Amino acid sequence: MGVDDYEPRVVHQFLELWYQYVVDVLTDAQVYSEHAGKTAIDPDDVKLAIQSKVNFSFSQPPPREVLLELARNRNKIPLPKSIVGPGIPLPPEQHTLISPNYQLAISKKQTDQTVEEKEEDEESVDPNSNPPQEHKTELPQNTPQRVSFPLGSKRPR
Repeated sequence: MGVDDYEPRVVHQFLELWYQYVVDVLTDAQVYSEHAGKTAIDPDDVKLAIQSKVNFSFSQPPPREVLLELARNRNKIPLPKSIVGPGIPLPPEQHTLISPNYQLAISKKQTDQTVEEKEEDEESVDPNSNPPQEHKTELPQNTPQRVSFPLGSKRPR
């Protein structure tokens, strides 16, 4: 075939490939002859086994016209607009594993007790010292605080 130089291992690979192919064909031919009730494999069994291998192993690509029609139909749908910005575009937050998936509701009783404890601590300060600056934060009435924690991927145990 005009090949002057080749890697010696290629010959062994081809021999192994063809050996496996011949074994598969002869095995199928033996199954066909046993099914037909024959005691030995004949050329018709081998031909049937080869035809079976060719039909299931090798397929023809579709005609060029069919591929062009598929490409036209696919290309009618425009690509989505790209998100302009730095970094890798991510899917919407509700579809990611980094979005918060639960919330804790802190009851109003706990926040009232915390505020009362701070007021008691301020009253117990020495009156002769400088008056403490007031840092009271007003919490909305009758609304519990919500705290969200994002969960990352789970670590294996």
